[in-house]
Formats: sequence, C-alpha cells, structure tokens
Amino acid sequence: MKKALITGITGQDGSYLAELLLEKGYEVHGIIRRSSTFNTSRIDHLYNDPHVHGTKLFLHYGDIADSVRMVKLIYELKPDEIYNLAAQSHVRVSFDIPEYTGDVTGIGAARILDAIREAGLVGKVRYYQASSSEMFGMVQAVPQIETTPFYPRSPYGCAKLYAHWLTVNYRESYNMHASSGILFNHESPRRGETFVTRKITRAATRIKMGLQDKLYLGNLDAKRDWGYAKEYVEVMWLMLQQDKPDDYVCATGETRTIREFVEETFGLLDLDWKEYVDYDKRYERPTEVDLLVGDPAKLKKNIGWEPKVRFKDLVRIMVEADLDVAKHELAVQEATANLNMNKNGVPA
Repeated sequence: MKKALITGITGQDGSYLAELLLEKGYEVHGIIRRSSTFNTSRIDHLYNDPHVHGTKLFLHYGDIADSVRMVKLIYELKPDEIYNLAAQSHVRVSFDIPEYTGDVTGIGAARILDAIREAGLVGKVRYYQASSSEMFGMVQAVPQIETTPFYPRSPYGCAKLYAHWLTVNYRESYNMHASSGILFNHESPRRGETFVTRKITRAATRIKMGLQDKLYLGNLDAKRDWGYAKEYVEVMWLMLQQDKPDDYVCATGETRTIREFVEETFGLLDLDWKEYVDYDKRYERPTEVDLLVGDPAKLKKNIGWEPKVRFKDLVRIMVEADLDVAKHELAVQEATANLNMNKNGVPA
C-alpha cells in the first residue's frame, strides 16, 4: 500500500486529493494546524466515516513554518509521495501580510524539501510542489507555457516562484523526484468564500433566496483561465507516477473575464447581475494581473491529460451547490424564527 503525505489537506485541493488517493487505495496522512476552532469541514466526511475508507486517513498536528516538526514527521512516516499544497493562498491578502506569505508559501517548501534530504529519503519519496499561474503575473507571452518567463505581481506570486525554483534546484542538486504543477485558477464548491468565484456564486444564490441584497467586487475586466479543482488534483497524482520528474502547466486554454463569470452565474439564476453588483475599490490589488491563459499541450503530450469540465459547466456546478447551501440557510432562518415566535407565545 502506498503512503502519501499532504500538507494543506483541509483546503479545497487537499480535500479532493485525499479523496482521490483513498479511492486508489493509499494510506493518506495530512498535516493540520492546531486551532481553537475546527477547520476540517472539507474532509470531515472522510475522517469521520471509517466505513468509507477504513482507517486509512490519519491527521497530524504540524505547521510547515516548523522545520523540526517537518523533519520528524517525514522521517517517522517515510511516505512514498508528498504533496505540498499548504500556503497562504489569497493573492490580495498577500499584500497585507507579505512576510507571513513568504514564510509559509515560499520558505515552507524549502523546509519540506530539506526535510526529505535530512530524513535520508532522497530517491525514496516523490515530491509535488503546488506552483501557480500567478508566477507569470505581467505575462510575457500569450498563452503561457512552461518556458514562458515569470513576472510575478504580488507577494504571493513571488513566494510561489521561490518555491517553484527551489523545487527545480533540489531536483537538479540532489537528483530528487520533485515536480511542480503550474496550475491555473481552479475552482469548485469547496473554494473558500473569500475567493472571487465562490464569492460570486455564494452571493448570487443568496440574493436569489432573498438572503442578501448586493455583491461588491473589484476589477471585473481581469481575465483568468478557470478549471475544475476536482479534475486538477488528478494531474498532481499523475505527475508523481511518471518515471521522470518535470514541471507542467495545467490549464484549460480558455480565458474569461470576471464579468463573464458574474454574467453566467446570475444568468443561471434568471437574475440581471447589473441590478445587484457594485464596485468597491477595496478589492483592487495594488498591482493587477490582467490576463492569464495556459497552454497544457505538454501535459497532454507527456501524460495524456486534458480537462473535461469547461467554463459553463464549472459555473453551473458551483451555482447548483451554492443554491442548495442558500436554501438550507433560508430553511434554518425560517425554522429559528418560528421557534422564537412559539417561545414568545405567538402562533407560528
């Protein structure tokens, strides 16, 4: 039985990857940070139901900011594969906390790579680094491929670039099986609600159910290449099954504006988005990335992967999921209101 270690297992990608690996018969270990509140909602269905995958999912307290803990965990577990998905991953927030972003998103990768070396597991473990299209930033070519020059435009992009090049460096310096997936934007119903796509689908469905009045956004003209996160985690796994480590762009090859995402979302709900969406400069970045569109030709040629879920399907998947959430939220509100009326002696 193969053993995998996932940092960032509680995030969108981590939860989908954990599902995939468990389905493939892996023993999966995840690193979670100690918190005063529960932060495992995306994987609770896996962890709390041993009948689904037996007892093959194990969670360990740790933090990629703690190099000693990383060395100890990796030495004790001796995983066959390590997927580094942990990061401070919000681009806009990285401008507010650049030092923390650099420490976790950038140097965190250095801690894991060196922990592999310190644990004597070079040649025994395969490493995946979650690189990002944000490294291209002010794009130097359209579309972007693996050899397109990088020009990051945020502390997040800079931190990801450090981690990316360090992965290349450890691969070449120590003959480590280390690969980077340069993933373009990938979304799902599990996307955090502060990210623009989920913010849009969450707000639009709440507006539809009468739970919200307005949606405030920044730059609607930014163009992104959006794919489906559940599909993209398969790429991570496939990359580590290759005999030779390498770096790959993972994208759909299509680019759409945030405005188009808004139009499609509200259109699916039979709403006129212009009546509900307002501009708020607080959501603008100090430096913007105007256009991202990837060419996954190398990925298709070498590994045989290409995306199946396209833009309209992705939006529909997210809208349908968030509409269910909004309906449940409304039902809870109505039930609570009825309960309060009964307690006060007023007929419901």
